[in-house]
Amino acid sequence: MNQYGVALISGLGAAVAIGLLSLAENLTSAGLWLMAPFGATAVLVFGVPDSPLAQPKNVIAGHLLTAFIGVFFVSFIGVTPFTLGLASGLAVSVMLLTKTTHPPAGANPLLIMLTGQSWSFLITPVLIGAVVMVLVGQLVNKGLWRWRGTA
Repeated sequence: MNQYGVALISGLGAAVAIGLLSLAENLTSAGLWLMAPFGATAVLVFGVPDSPLAQPKNVIAGHLLTAFIGVFFVSFIGVTPFTLGLASGLAVSVMLLTKTTHPPAGANPLLIMLTGQSWSFLITPVLIGAVVMVLVGQLVNKGLWRWRGTA
């Protein structure tokens, strides 16, 4: 498959993953299913799936750890210009120390702190959304390898 086919299939995979999360948000009252950092996650998961930054462990744990930091700051420390910076720096350090670096997850503390999210945000959209992104990514990327004739 040429680069245009790969790009088209990758974009379609990203559209399906984001579309599923958006649809779930519209069909249920369980809360949010979608957050802006997932747009950047889709670029990595579908566009450069072999990157260490796009691996399932990095996507899921990176989002979950940094979201935890954001909610922790909202719940126990507060939101100020100083704590926004501190939480963001802590998120980078934690991802690096745990070998779960996923750059889109670096936005989570800011998003969570600026919008005042609670602990339930860790489940939906963060955990469930990251898992959906990974699962759709795995399906699409396995299919791409077959289409390329290398599976």
